[in-house]
Amino acid sequence: RGLAYQAEVPVNWCPELGTVLSNEEVIDGKSERGGYPVVRKPMKQWMLRITAYADRLLDDLEGLDWAESIKDMQRNWIGRSEGADIIFGLQGGEGSSLPAGATLSVFTTRPDTLFGVTHMVVAPEHPLVSSGSLIGTAHTAAVTTYCEVASRKSDLERTELQKDKSGVFTGAYAINPATGELIPVWVADYVLGGYGSGAVMAVPAHDARDLEFATRFGIQPKQVVAPANKDETKLPFTGHGVTVNSSCAATGLDLNGLTTTAACDKVMDWVTSKELGKRQVNYKLRDWLFARQRYWGEPFPLIYPEGSDVAIALPESELPLTLPDTDNFKPKGTPESPLSVIDSWVNTTDPATGLPARRETSTMPQWAGSCWYYLRFINPTNSQALVDPELEKYWMPVDLYVGGAEHAVLHLLYARFWHKVLYDIGVVSTLEPFGRLVSQGMILGEVEYTVHRDGEGNIVEDSHPEAVAHRIPDADVEKRGDGYVLRSEPGVRVSARAHKMSKSRGNVINPDDVVYQYGADSLRLYEMFMGPLRDTKVWSTRSVEGVHRFLARAWRAFEGGLSNEEPTKEQMRALHTAIKKVTTETEELRFNTGIAGMMEFMNAVYKWPNRPRAALEPFVLLLSPYAPHIAEELWARMGHTGSMAYAPWPEADESLLVQDTVTLPVSVNGKVRGMVELSREATQEEAVASAQGNANVAKFTEGMMVKKVIYVPGKVLNLILAPSA
Repeated sequence: RGLAYQAEVPVNWCPELGTVLSNEEVIDGKSERGGYPVVRKPMKQWMLRITAYADRLLDDLEGLDWAESIKDMQRNWIGRSEGADIIFGLQGGEGSSLPAGATLSVFTTRPDTLFGVTHMVVAPEHPLVSSGSLIGTAHTAAVTTYCEVASRKSDLERTELQKDKSGVFTGAYAINPATGELIPVWVADYVLGGYGSGAVMAVPAHDARDLEFATRFGIQPKQVVAPANKDETKLPFTGHGVTVNSSCAATGLDLNGLTTTAACDKVMDWVTSKELGKRQVNYKLRDWLFARQRYWGEPFPLIYPEGSDVAIALPESELPLTLPDTDNFKPKGTPESPLSVIDSWVNTTDPATGLPARRETSTMPQWAGSCWYYLRFINPTNSQALVDPELEKYWMPVDLYVGGAEHAVLHLLYARFWHKVLYDIGVVSTLEPFGRLVSQGMILGEVEYTVHRDGEGNIVEDSHPEAVAHRIPDADVEKRGDGYVLRSEPGVRVSARAHKMSKSRGNVINPDDVVYQYGADSLRLYEMFMGPLRDTKVWSTRSVEGVHRFLARAWRAFEGGLSNEEPTKEQMRALHTAIKKVTTETEELRFNTGIAGMMEFMNAVYKWPNRPRAALEPFVLLLSPYAPHIAEELWARMGHTGSMAYAPWPEADESLLVQDTVTLPVSVNGKVRGMVELSREATQEEAVASAQGNANVAKFTEGMMVKKVIYVPGKVLNLILAPSA
């Protein structure tokens, strides 16, 4: 299907470690381990053409039950933008080897600003730079040094993390197609070779990044767009407006007075008619680099016949291809995979011809398995097909996927792409793999209390030049108002903050310790009781005690055995209120309020004079998803032989949820003086009679006459009184 291909792409190569590193393993141009220099080095890699699915990945987001924030992350990552691809002629610097007729192509979403271009910027890895053909003799050394420094930076360091723009002049010039003017061409590392054409037309008056660069190097901006309702503009003006200073008699292009949209359309039509460019849709999304130079990972089932660099797929009869058993994982000292030194595995024969061949030594990334594992859950033992079609139609799509937002633009996007490819070849029947997505919040470590001290041990503000943070034990801190203070010195405020759990910080909670002290069910229950699933929450080991006590109460409620007595209507109402609450909250993933519903039920149980089986047995089923170990034990003690996992979930009887009576506040001349219990259907006369019979209300009605009664059944009773004549 043409989705897999090989391309020369830059990798992070660490000569000292002798291996290729991921972007996450490179910090400030050095290896995370050892701090050795890392350089960007081009290497032939396998790629997957995910960009061919960019529009479908965008469009199909609309039908998904996902948080809008996650959808926006994918939309921004794909980054669809419409604009023009414009061709600039080139004039090499003195001594350059640039051939006659050479051009530079750039993509822009604002072709209306073509008259405002003051300079061009190309990436250090642009072919015209790496080949040296663009560079004038006087500038070769500076450009070479600059590109070497840039090769030691990650893409993130070159873009988001780079606060000060840098660059060097190449000695070459581009020719603006709209004006014929010569425009200097610079090399700057804030432009990436992997995005678009690796070159940009810089318009400082209307782009913040371009203005930073121009200011640094003394390049004067040219304003070509003005706000429709303002005479003066603070640059950069990046919005839409009216085109100004944009006309050239020599080229015949005049944009003055046009709106931004109209000017964009006119430029795109003009460059197309002059064969100087075309309309273009671009994406921030890059094709997926699908190879890793390491031992672990799925091996590619590809071979290269001797003397050829064209890969051939192994026939299915040769699959699965497994990694070789080896004790030597040491890198070769080149960017190649450690597999390349295992000759007994690398050297093979072509099954079709019997002639010598070599295996592909790169391996697949971890995503190769995680993109479709859910399909094998459906049919894990099938050795003849990826998944049985009937089982796939029955189970897919996945009803609920719970995963962190950190997967939004990696695993989730890759899995959607993978699934669409499988759909296109008829393996799956759904367009999307995951119908509903819920992202759980992070659990932070215990709250840490700190004060700051100077070099002499005195407590100081955290802004003090000698301030050093000191941890304070929990026992030495007390709550005071909306903050915390030292127990021994109430005048000293204490900083309280929870941090992400990490080994380096020493705030990781070992679940084994919690299980040992409180039990696995208490740990499960506390994690769900901490707060809403989607929220970030702060761990507190002491707070586990609260849910532990609840489970102990639930256990004790069954210890004396259950009776076969008929439960009262109030007991059944309490049960079915709990069933309704827990069922609704569990289905909506509001586990904390579902647990609160069970706690309310248990509070009611402890007020009962007896323990009717019919009113208590269904509660154990409600408890089972939250505390399965205790629930299964209680289920067995009630005489059941099978697991409660096969028992039907209890259903709420709506008729039992309606209260027969209500507690009504009684007001005398607007002030509440008592409460009475009434039937929901009580008449006004019955309500007044009941109120007058209330001892507390009677104290305020003695010697008074009722002038007016305000009665709203089930809600309010207000007696307006006046002295008796």
